[in-house]
Amino acid sequence: MTIKIGNAPCSWGVEFAGDPRNPDWRDVLRENAEAGYRGIELGPVGFMPEDPPLVADALAENGLELIGGVVFRPFHDPDQWDDVMDGSVRTCKALAAHGARHLVLIDSISPRRAPTAGRVDAAEQMDAAEWSAYRDKIATVARMGTEEYGLTVGIHAHAAGFMDFEPELERLLDEVDASILKICFDTGHHSYAGFDPVAFMERHMDRISYMHFKDIDPTVKSDVIANGTGFYEACGQGIFCNLGDGDVDFPAVRHLLLEHGFDGWCTVEQDCDPTLPDTDPLRDARLNRAYLASIGF
Repeated sequence: MTIKIGNAPCSWGVEFAGDPRNPDWRDVLRENAEAGYRGIELGPVGFMPEDPPLVADALAENGLELIGGVVFRPFHDPDQWDDVMDGSVRTCKALAAHGARHLVLIDSISPRRAPTAGRVDAAEQMDAAEWSAYRDKIATVARMGTEEYGLTVGIHAHAAGFMDFEPELERLLDEVDASILKICFDTGHHSYAGFDPVAFMERHMDRISYMHFKDIDPTVKSDVIANGTGFYEACGQGIFCNLGDGDVDFPAVRHLLLEHGFDGWCTVEQDCDPTLPDTDPLRDARLNRAYLASIGF
């Protein structure tokens, strides 16, 4: 059994491939390696070149393994299915080309959900027909990733989308077969949503295939939930703090992973606003790696 620690381009502020604020992808790989990580996620497809030999050379140069990739697209929007499939197919192809394992599905932020992030009782719910179509789209991509590309597909709950809160995540797990859909469990988003990450892990370790490590500043969380603050504005206010500085019990997370024989990658994700003057992704990546080492990762 081996637990490996990676990081992701979102820790350098990379959320969308075409954002002019993005750092050069080569710099992200280099700094990720400098901070002590041996793996990295793809980031939004198109951030790194869709040229496998070029990316493979850069990964090898930095001693890095490609862990997986995220499809962060609007599964909830029936008019955006072509966009969802475009991101899904391109990401699957990129991961398969590098022998990466993990395809992560995230429903992107919806204007209908953004004001109630973290407030389950106030959040708008899909009607029965919407939910059925939504579930089936997730299942379609999960089956494609599993059966056509040989990937392990995990659903990832995310603040301000329609897969945010624990009850809807558990509903989806009940309705989509475990053979095609696992869980990419994000400790920070689960806390942001108002639920206990460790308690959820205790119930669902048998379905968790991949971990995202993220911590939540409880003071900022309280403020942004009370004020209905948007997700990206909350990032700018520092809701995702350095690991060990927030309300996620990482020693308990580690205990559960070891107790259940978890074997694979845990990836640090510290979403940040790259325009803020005090943002220093390399500093934070180093601090996060040092904290994880201090508790035995």
